[in-house]
Amino acid sequence: MRLFQYLLLLTLLYSCGRHKGKTADLIIHNATVYTMTDSDQKIEAIAIKDGKIIEIGAERQILNKYSADEYIDAQKRDVYPGLIDAHGHILNYARLKLSVDLVGCKSYDQMLVRIEKYQGKHNRPFIIGRGWDQSIWGENELPNNKKLNELFPDIPVCLFRVDGHALLANDKLIETSNLYERFESDPELNQGGYIVYDNEQQPTGVFVDNAMQPILDILPDFPEADLMREILEIQGELFSYGITGVHEAGVTAKEVRLIEKLIEKDQLSLNIYAMLLPTQENIDFAKKNGVYSNKNLLIRSFKVYGDGALGSRGACLKKEYHDHPGHFGYLTTSLDRMRMIAELCETIGYQMNTHAIGDSANKTVLDIYAGIHTINPDHRWRIEHAQVVDPADQLLFAKYRIFPSVQPTHATSDQRWAEKRLGKDRMKGAYAYRSLLDQFGMIALGTDFPVEYPDPFRTIHAAVERTDIEGYPGGGFYPSEKLTLEECMKGMTIWAALAAFQENELGTIEVGKDATLVIFDKPLRSNVEFQPNFARTTIIKGKKVYSVE
Repeated sequence: MRLFQYLLLLTLLYSCGRHKGKTADLIIHNATVYTMTDSDQKIEAIAIKDGKIIEIGAERQILNKYSADEYIDAQKRDVYPGLIDAHGHILNYARLKLSVDLVGCKSYDQMLVRIEKYQGKHNRPFIIGRGWDQSIWGENELPNNKKLNELFPDIPVCLFRVDGHALLANDKLIETSNLYERFESDPELNQGGYIVYDNEQQPTGVFVDNAMQPILDILPDFPEADLMREILEIQGELFSYGITGVHEAGVTAKEVRLIEKLIEKDQLSLNIYAMLLPTQENIDFAKKNGVYSNKNLLIRSFKVYGDGALGSRGACLKKEYHDHPGHFGYLTTSLDRMRMIAELCETIGYQMNTHAIGDSANKTVLDIYAGIHTINPDHRWRIEHAQVVDPADQLLFAKYRIFPSVQPTHATSDQRWAEKRLGKDRMKGAYAYRSLLDQFGMIALGTDFPVEYPDPFRTIHAAVERTDIEGYPGGGFYPSEKLTLEECMKGMTIWAALAAFQENELGTIEVGKDATLVIFDKPLRSNVEFQPNFARTTIIKGKKVYSVE
């Protein structure tokens, strides 16, 4: 009799397990879930159906209530909303992968060796390289093209600095583009850019910011099929880090069409928030379509370049460069044009996301934004980089509700030479992420890849520890500007979503939101010593897009 009762009980339990009240497509359980909300509720399991989160809660609560087609045992691992890189360049990264990769070259000669090896393999009629940084060579000044001319006298060569704001061209390319003649005849090229000359007033082959335009006009692009292949490889790399979305900081109309081709083929599932470059074609598109979405692509902003880069002395400063007396940098977009774009954005409901590095450029952009704030207090306009901001101007971010969008690894990369450019007195407002967060209450974090590595764990380390992955400088670079780990994670989840008007779908783990999540291999912790990490599983709208298994 007892045996019969025991078997009956087992049958009933099995039947209940098979016929739970509700169904889900996927259940993640045995997890340590960080919702990125203000709730301190302990979450161990997530139920997902039709790409949405339908319930979160304790392990027993979810497993007893739902049956699912698939279960993921997270084995106590950390689960976060999918990470958002708030400032990246997928198309530029694809081109970098197809060009001579000069990132990390320790010397000019090593750069030449890489070019020779690349050309020996590809035999290009036009050589393009990207990523050199003379500060890594121990040089404060920009290079010249003498050795480049000797090595490649008959093939045009164009080598972009790591920040993309300067290039080194050989004489063959300069002759092909009639560059000096165009520069002298077009006054606009002299505004917001310059040609570098040596001590004997001879051109070095280096062109900065707007002075690069004649070369950019004739620069050949890579075949579309090659670019598409690289974009998909980049997507896989980003998924391996747990990155599920990128704010693509500046795209042409042609690049938008390429992205949409991949989306329509169901090959690109990465969430893309695209900032249009303010070309006439893109302006016409924005006027016609307004806020535009196509599956995982959202367009509702313009990317504007306010000034150049600090490394190439193009950042617009209030006072002269400490290491270049009499030089203040410049605006790369005129005041009138920036105001015109601001008025257009206000009219059609777009953001204006402006690159501003120097303290003068930041103040200029803040003043332009201030005029729009009175019309629309929730414009969520952004300053990209906000790299050097006069402490007296930092309060304007809060006053006019302007999002600072920053890249913490810039601080740990630039610390080699930033003080040379600015002088010690101005460093108080440089890379001041804690100060900007305290003013505005939120901060969006990105990497600016491929200028920096897309690895978000480097971002976390730079933001929280203020050192590079080698632990330099000891004690941190201006450590008073550190962020906490929680603030850093919010900057790559909910605050980044808010910075792109996507907070209703992304950025937190809540019922009703997209099931866009990452399960990390190791716990996310702050350590003085850099701790590499990666995604165990990456999920977008309930579908696994990456898994180590």
